[in-house]
Amino acid sequence: MAAPAVRILEHELLVYRRVWRGSIFSSFLSPVFFLAAMGLGLGSLVDAGGGAEGGSASGAALAGVSYLAFLAPGLLASTAMQTAAGEATFPVMAGLVWVKSFHGMTATPIQPADIVIGKLTYIGLRILLVVGVFFVVTVLFGAVSGPAAVLAVPAALLTGLAFAAPIAAYAATQRDPSGFNALFRFGVIPLFLFSGTFFPIEQLPDLLQVVARLTPLWHGVDLCRSLALGTAEPAQTAIHLAYLGTMTTAGVAAALVTFRRRLVR
Repeated sequence: MAAPAVRILEHELLVYRRVWRGSIFSSFLSPVFFLAAMGLGLGSLVDAGGGAEGGSASGAALAGVSYLAFLAPGLLASTAMQTAAGEATFPVMAGLVWVKSFHGMTATPIQPADIVIGKLTYIGLRILLVVGVFFVVTVLFGAVSGPAAVLAVPAALLTGLAFAAPIAAYAATQRDPSGFNALFRFGVIPLFLFSGTFFPIEQLPDLLQVVARLTPLWHGVDLCRSLALGTAEPAQTAIHLAYLGTMTTAGVAAALVTFRRRLVR
């Protein structure tokens, strides 16, 4: 990473050091409570009913493991998505519209590309922190076992970056936060509910199954789940990694363009 981008990262970390207490519930406690309520509470009913079966790693999982073990990797990927969306929307708008800190940075030798790389690196560290803590909790809950399950953490990180980069690029085009309402209402929330986090997508209608398989969260959920459960297949894993890597790369490229257009007059 270039030195100016490191300065951006340092700035973001210094800001977070002052405000981290405000993110404890949304970043750490809320996913844990959700895992406990759905995985242990609802999970006891699902397990008593015999679960469900399906063709993918997500679908096959319910046939042989508890609902808690099925749910935890999906929530890991979903938490990464939600963290990425939160960090790549309003904080980016603050730097461009409300506080205009990004404009001040470009008055120095720092370039828009440095801001993009530094900001996305910070978001990646935030995602890694959140999913790392969440993974430790899943281990304590007994939801995952085996040393290979830790590979779900970098998989969740990649999932988060696949959202963070394009969302940051989109945020740089916005003049007010109204566009974020549609993003969360018609993007983040439906993905959270229908991308395999809570049930195999094989239980959806055929058309919606096709749509779900085209979404980045399904790839992240299926990748994390297959790694956590030890059911990963090389070919399918390569497809997931290629998809999420392409989304991240395309998002970074788009962010470099949109940030430059917004910051360079």
